[in-house]
Amino acid sequence: MRITVFGTGYVGLVQAAVLAETGYDVVCVDIDAARIERLKRGEITLFEPGLDRLVQENSAAGRLHFTTSAQEGVSGREIQMIAVGTPSGEDGSADLKHVLAVADTIAAHMDSRKVVVIKSTVPVGTGDRVRHRIADRLKERGRQDLTFDVASNPEFLKEGSAVEDCKKPDRIIIGVSEPDTERTLRELYAPFNRNREKIIVMDVRSAELTKYAANCMLATRISFMNEIAGLAEMLGADIERVRHGIGSDPRIGYQFIYPGIGYGGSCFPKDIRALIRTADEVGFDAAVLKSVEARNERQKRVMLDKIERHFGGDIAGRTFALWGLAFKPETDDMREAPSRVIMEGLWQAGARVRAHDPEAFRECRRIYGERPDLVLCPSRDATLDGADALIVATEWKGFRVPDFAAIRAALKEPVIFDGRNMYDPAIVARHGLKLYGIGRPAEC
Repeated sequence: MRITVFGTGYVGLVQAAVLAETGYDVVCVDIDAARIERLKRGEITLFEPGLDRLVQENSAAGRLHFTTSAQEGVSGREIQMIAVGTPSGEDGSADLKHVLAVADTIAAHMDSRKVVVIKSTVPVGTGDRVRHRIADRLKERGRQDLTFDVASNPEFLKEGSAVEDCKKPDRIIIGVSEPDTERTLRELYAPFNRNREKIIVMDVRSAELTKYAANCMLATRISFMNEIAGLAEMLGADIERVRHGIGSDPRIGYQFIYPGIGYGGSCFPKDIRALIRTADEVGFDAAVLKSVEARNERQKRVMLDKIERHFGGDIAGRTFALWGLAFKPETDDMREAPSRVIMEGLWQAGARVRAHDPEAFRECRRIYGERPDLVLCPSRDATLDGADALIVATEWKGFRVPDFAAIRAALKEPVIFDGRNMYDPAIVARHGLKLYGIGRPAEC
């Protein structure tokens, strides 16, 4: 089975590499010539644990190829996967121009039956749009004799563990309208479906909605806990004890109930907005989703509010050490990261930032460039030099057990603003430091 993956971003590259490792012949098509050349040299254009080795080994084995030639990608390959980006438009809707451009490309070079598999996260009804688009382009070519089908096969990858998620999926959602397409995709995913039945078959629209519903459910859990955390602070309760109490209920569980400074990344913010927009288009008031988004936007400023209160609103001219730039550990992704809201708020107030992140150094420089109020430091401890206070924004493992005595000695003011509740208040207090967490009594 020969497979084409359009798009060499996060989803496309991971999926292509894992399929190639399984033994399939996979070609990745991208219009970015510079990126394709780097991939041909084995240079990975994003950070994801284990992905570099997977790409290099399967490229060397001749199972994974990279090209800018659409004809090379389409000709003689039955399965055509669309894994391009669907960024948010100004109104919050998913921008489908890249998806539809790939549909045009496939139609332009079709020479035999194709199964077009949409892996990109797309609004409900996109499968129908792609189907009509390809049919219209084939009609323009006078090739109505060529047959194809469009399926939805959403991805459920977590940044930081995407390779393992792809190798060992907990479920494989397939949205199809024809039995032949179901058989083709069952054959494709048979190597990933051996120890138990993971394939769930449904119609295309249900599959499209399943992806959004899953991400929005997880985002809702996060925003709910952040809301309860805010209430806990007002009531003098400790949200970490509350979390253990409710997480012990098997109907709730412990996943995605960690309070913090909000979610970010490429999926949750974009997908919440897109589903709200879809609901608006059909006249449905998505009140819960709107509240989830609003709570998250407020949550990203919670630590700024604590900082301003602690310093009596006088933070101009101060320097803050910032541990963590990526929206979560094990990635270099800073899209909609809470760290950006914190930094930009500090800069607006006239403060400076000394920041460290194990992986997001280059991404931060790409976003903000060189500026006098930002110093990117090679280590977490280097950020403390001349800093008034420490802010923790990402829960990297390397930040979990710092030398609190050294932090106390280095900071001008003995205070830590812990945006991820990483530290035990009692331990921090023994070292003479004040600790501001999320959902805990002030200075606790």
